[in-house]
Order: sequence, then structure tokens, then C-alpha cells
Amino acid sequence: MIEELLPASVVSVEVHGDDGSEPAPLYPQEAAIVARAVVKRRREFAVVRACARRAMEKLGVPPQAVLPGERGAPGWPAGLVGSMTHCEGYGAAALVRETDLASLGIDAEPHEPLPAGVLEAVALPGEQERLSLLTARHPGVHWERLLFSAKESVYKAWFPLTGKWLDFSEADIEIAVGPEGTRHGRFQAELLVPGPVVDGRRLGAFDGRWTIQRGLVATSVTVPHA
Repeated sequence: MIEELLPASVVSVEVHGDDGSEPAPLYPQEAAIVARAVVKRRREFAVVRACARRAMEKLGVPPQAVLPGERGAPGWPAGLVGSMTHCEGYGAAALVRETDLASLGIDAEPHEPLPAGVLEAVALPGEQERLSLLTARHPGVHWERLLFSAKESVYKAWFPLTGKWLDFSEADIEIAVGPEGTRHGRFQAELLVPGPVVDGRRLGAFDGRWTIQRGLVATSVTVPHA
């Protein structure tokens, strides 16, 4: 699912469902981070890291620990950029050589309505108006959940380039429906604060893709080099 949203240079590994089996063991320094966490959190933490290590192997990089850094952003081996995501019954990691992409972000969410009050907290007035139009045209899609996922992917691509927080209100996202209807599409995130400088040019927007499959919404953002 995630692979469909990413360029060929990106390696992705995903896991669907939860059969109750134990994920691959954590490295000691990873295990220490979630030693006091609830079982669900420990499992999610382990599943996405198992995905990340399989992606490393596909890129010819020795598997190693993935430790959370500032604001929880994963620390990747030198020369790689990547992103991870997990939700109920799903986990994924995507990695690429930093010579191929400047940054990337992925996110997956259950294809369900957002909890009450969340949309108003994350969506700009213009975004809410566009979501209303999309809902009227395509009522079978939880567009508000897709918007939330897109903003998560935008932030995951933004933070490694800037080291700064990006508020939900600081990116204005417009969602486009693709030729296949409500299964695939694209979106653009206009940055409402000064964007990151990549290869000497300041970016004013991020481009992303989305899909809805198997009861999930998945989004991705890739930031190419100039």
C-alpha cells in the first residue's frame, strides 16, 4: 500500500494485521525506551522497527537500532532518510538514500471519522470548506481523516529539514481526487511559514499522494533535490 505512493528509489516494508506473534527483538537501547510502556505501545514500537531493519537490508545497509531523537523523530543510519508509521493492525517503514531524496514522510490511519472536535483543531477554515465539497461529491470517504494523515506526513517530511515544529495551522492542504476516483489521489501542502531550504532553494510547498485501501488511509510526502 505504501509502496504505491512512493518513487522507485524508496524501499518500503509494511505489515498488515496482528496475528499475536512476537515481532523481531528490539536492540537493548530500544528496549530500554519502552520498558515501562504498555504492551500495545511496545508492540507497535517493535513492529515498525522490524520493518525499518528489513528496509535497511534491502538497501544493503546493516540493520541497526532506530532510536527516537528530538520530538520523537527516528534517527537513521548515515546516508539514509526515512519515515515510519503505525496504527491499529498496520505498521510500515520507508527508507531512501539521501542522495535520491531530501526527505520523506509517510502516515497511515484507520479510514474512520476523526474524534469529535479534532477537525476544528487541525483544519483551517479554507480546508474545512474544501472538505465539505469533497464530502458532498464523494460521501463514502472520510476526508477529514485523510486531511489529518496528510498533515502528519507533511510534518514528518518537514522536521528533518528544519528541526522545527510545524503546527497544523501552518500548512494549507488541498486534496485532489485522481482518475481512479476515491481510491488514489494527490495533495499539495502550501507552507504558511518560511519553508526549508533544499539545495539552495526555499520551498513553499510539499507535494503528496494518498490512497484508501483495506480500511486504511495512507499518505506520503517526498521532497526531491533540486
